[in-house]
Amino acid sequence: MILKYQKIREDVIVPTRSNPSDAGLDLYYNPSRDPGRMSPGVMNYEVTTICLEPGHAAILQTGIKLEVPHGYMFEIKNRSSIASKRKLIVGACVVDAGYSGEIFINLINVGNKRVKLVSGDKIAQGVLVPVVSFRLLEGKVYEDPVCISGRGAGGFGSTDEK
Repeated sequence: MILKYQKIREDVIVPTRSNPSDAGLDLYYNPSRDPGRMSPGVMNYEVTTICLEPGHAAILQTGIKLEVPHGYMFEIKNRSSIASKRKLIVGACVVDAGYSGEIFINLINVGNKRVKLVSGDKIAQGVLVPVVSFRLLEGKVYEDPVCISGRGAGGFGSTDEK
């Protein structure tokens, strides 16, 4: 499948796939040159460099728009190196079909050190995911047993308990 994309600015680094078998496309931090567009909770060293304080989140620009087809979503996921080494994780992560604006990445610093990000850094990855359309119907759930596990309402490790 091919997705159309559009650059917001000429100097934008477009998403890339490092290896043909990779599930996601790497997404890059492509900030605007306008300092008024910086996210709250971020210290501005230069317009192209931000510093994300521990416990803070920032909405970062990718500089691209995507044409996500009906029946799919573009899901923004952590990059393992960013999450494990730099302690930055992705917050809100669903780009719906029909959304026509710039793709933003919500990064949260869950570590205890300030993290510096520079224009052009890989900050997340995006995966195209099929979506099953559904409606809700009110009624008693599991009135007729459809699950043979007997799990019931147990959760959060309840199947490991004896």
